[in-house]
Amino acid sequence: MRAIWKGSISFSLVTIPIELYPASRREELKFRLLRSSDLSPVNYKRVAEADGREVPWEQIVKGYEYDRGKFVVLKDEDFRRVDVEATQTIDIIDFVQLEEINPIFFDRPYYLVPQKAGAKAYALLRDALKKMGRVGIAKVVIKTRQHLAAIKPQNNVLVLELMHFADELVKPTSLKIPASLDVGSKELEMATDLIKRMTDAWDPEKYTDDYRLALMDLIHKKVEHDGKTPPDSGPKKKRPTNVVDLASVLQESLARTKDVAARKSAKSSAHKHRTKKAA
Repeated sequence: MRAIWKGSISFSLVTIPIELYPASRREELKFRLLRSSDLSPVNYKRVAEADGREVPWEQIVKGYEYDRGKFVVLKDEDFRRVDVEATQTIDIIDFVQLEEINPIFFDRPYYLVPQKAGAKAYALLRDALKKMGRVGIAKVVIKTRQHLAAIKPQNNVLVLELMHFADELVKPTSLKIPASLDVGSKELEMATDLIKRMTDAWDPEKYTDDYRLALMDLIHKKVEHDGKTPPDSGPKKKRPTNVVDLASVLQESLARTKDVAARKSAKSSAHKHRTKKAA
């Protein structure tokens, strides 16, 4: 894997040379637009709105629409003039308790890997953050854009997680959110009981992208059937529950979780019995 960015972490007088590596990936399925008659790929063209003519790359400039239909053109030198200082440095501004940060601020994680000269300082920062339960809040410029970021210890690696600035988050004041309602003690007790029964240890491996897997399965089947959709009943639609009658819905849910728990317990006991017998 190649580093996407090289620079350093800086706080006070401490500088740690590091490299930045992606810590996540999004496996998007890529589709081409085709002409239905012969499946010939359809390409995009850069067409000017004024006359419908195609525009070559060398005639394209970047413009900001400051008023409807009015633009100001920005050239490469304009972007360089406003470039933020220390573009290769992750400048830690503050250290804060992780639990103080609303998760809505976090966006995308990256791994921070020390260069040889910075290994000791890297380990020192990582271990100090672990010991104190804190994260570093920093600013960093990646690909001409400045980001807010948090530096977190994750086992033996430091993770840089890009964050949203406060003014980038949309406040929900215009949304129709229910105010405090009297939900009733019985419903609340059943709801908390249901949550307790459905509570499990966090295991990220058990969650998969079912839609992508199903779509890939359908694609493979269509390839096998010369492009035709194979006969299939398709996914069963869930019937909407009567949310007005919360008590009965919660009661039914509790009964189902009880059955599931019983099946899991029986399965686990059978497995232990087989293991013991084999031994």
